[in-house]
Amino acid sequence: MAGEVTVDALPYFDQGYEESGVKEAALALIEEETRRYRPTKNYLEFLPPPNYKAFETEIMKNEWERMQARLPMETLSMKRCELPQPPTGKMTDVQAWLEAVHNSEAQLEHQGLRIQNLELLHEYGSTVWKNSNELLVRMLNTAQQQLQEVRKSIQDVNWQRKNEQIEAGSKLKNLEDSWVGLVSKNYEIERVCLEMEDQIKAYKPSS
Repeated sequence: MAGEVTVDALPYFDQGYEESGVKEAALALIEEETRRYRPTKNYLEFLPPPNYKAFETEIMKNEWERMQARLPMETLSMKRCELPQPPTGKMTDVQAWLEAVHNSEAQLEHQGLRIQNLELLHEYGSTVWKNSNELLVRMLNTAQQQLQEVRKSIQDVNWQRKNEQIEAGSKLKNLEDSWVGLVSKNYEIERVCLEMEDQIKAYKPSS
């Protein structure tokens, strides 16, 4: 394949990585490689300019302006929970009393809904909470199991790589020892041949 790189290193078997000069040589190779792929001055120039206000709402904008002006946050308004009577000047105004009655009816309905929610929470809340906790526990156990499987898979891959590299390294070591032995034998044979030639020349009668 085009661009295919053959890695001839066996990090689980090779020795000598801590020797002087090895780290410098590796850094030099990395530097040489990075020179070929210098980034451009602006590698994001193909992207449109960012719009930092894309998700800014009116509430966020007002709150940001308040914080910049160091103004205090508005307190929670309890006006909707109040039951005011008509003002003094409208004590005889029927429409003002109707608005006050409608407001009291809305407050009463709201309090009734709160009571219903509290009763439902009292009756079913503990069960729902237990079910929610059980669901979270199952999710946690599932995530932990998946994590263990991933870790085991990583460990299996590392063990396989280590075994393969040790096996390959042993074969290479045996082949290297065999090569060294053959070269030594060839050298010894050549040395003996030269000695025999010298002996033959020494015994050859002179003319």
